[in-house]
Amino acid sequence: MVRTFTGLITLVALVAAACSANPAIYTPAPRVGDPPGPVRKVLASAREQTKVTRRYTQDYVVIPYPGGDVPAETGACTDVVIRSLRSAGIDLQREVHEDMAANFSVYPTKWGLTATDTNIDHRRVPNLQTFFVRKGKSLPVTTDGASYRPGDIVSWDLDGKGMTHIGLISDTWNKRTGRYSIIHNIGGGTNEEDRLFDWTITGHYRYF
Repeated sequence: MVRTFTGLITLVALVAAACSANPAIYTPAPRVGDPPGPVRKVLASAREQTKVTRRYTQDYVVIPYPGGDVPAETGACTDVVIRSLRSAGIDLQREVHEDMAANFSVYPTKWGLTATDTNIDHRRVPNLQTFFVRKGKSLPVTTDGASYRPGDIVSWDLDGKGMTHIGLISDTWNKRTGRYSIIHNIGGGTNEEDRLFDWTITGHYRYF
């Protein structure tokens, strides 16, 4: 009995030593205070989309102007951002159109357009990137998860060949990975996932 008890104590000591040598590393969420009202609206809209938008499409669709939208159950990555900001009073369809109409030459020309198109301009990632930079909403791109706050907008290059993507930073913090999740639609509907650094970040924007 004594020998067994002694062996148990030795085992416990070894386990404790192993744990102390390799402690679990947890990163607390940044202390940034409560997000402002517009950011809370953006986050609520984005999270609601995870319940509604269960399909993906980047098809060209004729929509009303302003305030136009494709069917709520579907959309592309840009539509997550568009819908979320619209809930906070920012209609990117109108904002991007007006800026493009006045400054068409500074926007990307990869689609060969010669005039604005209110059906699709705001639904293209490069156009949103240009718009956010022009409006002073751009922030540094870093590899520090704590520098990305809830409600921020992030763009990515998915394949190193210019395949673009965009999404929102959620308020769900992963203490193991040290970063917030993102809310985006990359093909299977709008979802919240811990994938901030899965691809090359090409833009970091904060509207509010």
